[in-house]
Amino acid sequence: MDRQQEFVLRTIEDRDVRFVRLWFTDVTGTLKSVALAPAEVEGAFTEGLGFDGSSIDGFTRIFESDMLLQPDPSTFQILPWRGEDEPTSRMFCDVMTPDGEPSASDPRYILRRQLNRAADMGFTCYTHPENEFYLLRSEQLGADGKPVPVDQAGYFDHVPGGVAQDFRRHVVSMLESIGISVEFSHHENGPGQNEIVLRYADALQTADNIMTFRTVVKEVAQLQGSYATFMPKPFGEHPGSGMHTHFSLFEGDSNAFYDPAAEYRLSTTARRFVAGLLKHSPEITAITHQFVNSYKRLWGGGEAPAYVSWGHNNRSALVRVPLYKPDKAGSARVEYRGIDASANPYLTYAVLLAAGLKGIEEEYELPEAAAEDISALTNTERRALGHDPLPGTLHDALRLMEESEFVAGVLGEQACENYLRNKRQEWDEYRVEVTPYELRRYLGIL
Repeated sequence: MDRQQEFVLRTIEDRDVRFVRLWFTDVTGTLKSVALAPAEVEGAFTEGLGFDGSSIDGFTRIFESDMLLQPDPSTFQILPWRGEDEPTSRMFCDVMTPDGEPSASDPRYILRRQLNRAADMGFTCYTHPENEFYLLRSEQLGADGKPVPVDQAGYFDHVPGGVAQDFRRHVVSMLESIGISVEFSHHENGPGQNEIVLRYADALQTADNIMTFRTVVKEVAQLQGSYATFMPKPFGEHPGSGMHTHFSLFEGDSNAFYDPAAEYRLSTTARRFVAGLLKHSPEITAITHQFVNSYKRLWGGGEAPAYVSWGHNNRSALVRVPLYKPDKAGSARVEYRGIDASANPYLTYAVLLAAGLKGIEEEYELPEAAAEDISALTNTERRALGHDPLPGTLHDALRLMEESEFVAGVLGEQACENYLRNKRQEWDEYRVEVTPYELRRYLGIL
C-alpha cells in the first residue's frame, strides 16, 4: 500500500468519516457516485469495487457488464457541505475491466491517454477554465414558463447584499476548503449569470476540479434556496454560458508557448498548436457542444464564437491569444472559447489537446489572425477570409464527428460509438418534439 492510500485510511479514522463517496462520470460527463463504508476502502484500493457497467451510459455492452472502480487516493477530500455530524469524503475513480485493464470508455482514462502522449513529446499540459452558469430562483420556472433569475445585474456589477454576491463568496470558500484554488469570481452579462475562474492546474486535475466545482455550485445553491444551472442557453434573449479554457504546454519549467522575439510572443510550437485546434474544431464540436441546447448558445449571438478563426485579444474568435502580461513567459497561453458550460471536461480536454498535439507533430501552418469582429462580417467576407462556420445543429456536428478518423482515434472506437449513439437518440427525440414556438407560430393561422 502506498503513502497516499495510507494517508486516506488514516484520515478516515482520525476524522471519523462515515461515508466515502466514489465518483466517476459516464460518457456525457454526468457525475456518478456510490457510497462506500469506511471499512471497505482498503479493499477497494487493492481489489477495486465491482459494479454493473452496462447500467452506466456509454460504458459497455450488457454481455460484458462487470466493471471495477479503482479509487484514486490523490483525489481524496472531505466534503464540507455534508457537515460534521456524519463526515463524508469523496475520491475520483478510474474504471477498470475485471482483468485490471483501463476501461476504453472511461472519460478519465481517455484524457490521461492524451496527457501521456503529450508527456512522450516532452510536454505537460496546463489548463485554466472560466466557468459560467445561471443562478435562478428556486422554483426555476415562472408563471410564463421561463426561468427566473435571482437578479437583474450585469457584467461586473457590485450589488451590496445581493444574492449572487453572497452565493459566490460561499462557493469560493467551500472550494478552497477542499483544495480547489479560485482565481476570481464576478457577475456576468446575463441577469443571474455568474462566472468563477479556477486557478490553472494540469488537465486531469482541472477536469476533476470542474466536476467538483459543478457539484459545489449546485449544493450551495440548494442550501441558499436557489437553483444553479449549467444549461448552455436557458434564456433566448440573454448570453449563453461557456467554459472558455486557457491552454499552455510546458517543457520542464519552460513555457513552450513563449517566444519573446515572435509576434504576440507566440512560439512556433504555440502557433502549430493553435493551427491544430482550428483545423479539427468542426469535427470535435459534438464534444465541446454536446446538447441540442448547446447550438442555441453557439448561434445565438453574444460572444459565442461560431466560426473557425483565431486572433490576438479578439473575443469574437474561436481561439484567442490573450496578452495580459506579454513579457511574462509563464503567462503565455491560448484560449479556446468554443466550449459550453455543459461539456464533459475529460473528453473535451482530450480532443482539444490531441488536436493541438497533432498540429505540432504535423507542423500545421497557422492562417492569418482575424482582427475584425467576425460575427459582423458578411458570409461572403467570412468565406473570403477562410472563416468557416462550425456546425449549426447537434445533427450536423454528429455527422462530422461520425466521419472523423481523428475523433475516433482520440476517443477509441467503443467510446466514440457509445457517445454517438447517446447523442443521436437525443437528436431523434428533439426533432419530433412539438415546441411552444411552433404552437405560437402556427396553431392560430393554419
